[in-house]
Amino acid sequence: MLKYPLVLVHGIAAVDRWRGHEFWGPIPAALRVRGVEPRFGRTDSWGGLDSNAAALASTVDRVLRETGADRVNIVAHSKGGIDARAMIHSHGYGDRVASLTTVCTPHRGAELADLALRPKGVHSPFARRALRLFGRFFGDGNPDPYEAVRQLSTESMARFNAEARPDPAVRYRSLYTVMENPFEDALFFLSNLYLARKAGRNDGIVSAASARWGPESREIRAGKRGISHGAVVGMSGGKSLRDVVAGIYVSLLEELAAEGF
Repeated sequence: MLKYPLVLVHGIAAVDRWRGHEFWGPIPAALRVRGVEPRFGRTDSWGGLDSNAAALASTVDRVLRETGADRVNIVAHSKGGIDARAMIHSHGYGDRVASLTTVCTPHRGAELADLALRPKGVHSPFARRALRLFGRFFGDGNPDPYEAVRQLSTESMARFNAEARPDPAVRYRSLYTVMENPFEDALFFLSNLYLARKAGRNDGIVSAASARWGPESREIRAGKRGISHGAVVGMSGGKSLRDVVAGIYVSLLEELAAEGF
């Protein structure tokens, strides 16, 4: 199906596997049925861009050694898309990444990160140490929740975008979803309402305006209903929605395969 191996990269507050369950819900199984064995990025849940970019670079190198391929396809959710962009830029991995597909990634910054950074107390050394301890509960090797959130602020991402330009050797596309109303996913009810007032259409965590980036950007949907930030990776929604979402990923990879990736 694909010319190059596939690496799935999770976002913030997520792990590749937890107690035997894969983060991506039904998506890996749907891909395996079609002959694609996904690899996982092995990035930290609460790692900063530098450490996660280095971790992802190590994963890419390992996948290339194991498969004998010279490049990989990356599909990255949320902050994972920024980690992947940081790796391509700071580690010069444009020659090892055939394509990068980002899903609901806050390329232009996360308005919720701005909100989280408003209280003065969160910037204190004590708060930062406490947050690092919190990151350890996720099994992170190098957690820094404060830095991970700070780097996702709209101000920080403006600086990042000025430096980390798209690599012409990589096929980029940015995909995003929106919730049509806050009742579609109770987990993101309040955040969807906040972001709707602050930034317009959103998936409960990332605004559509922030997720649109690069040479190709488009919204993905499940028929007439929207898809939340969690539902797009199979974390929430009923079985019918999870099946639809898995089918969306299969179609996306079929598109890549048809283009020679």
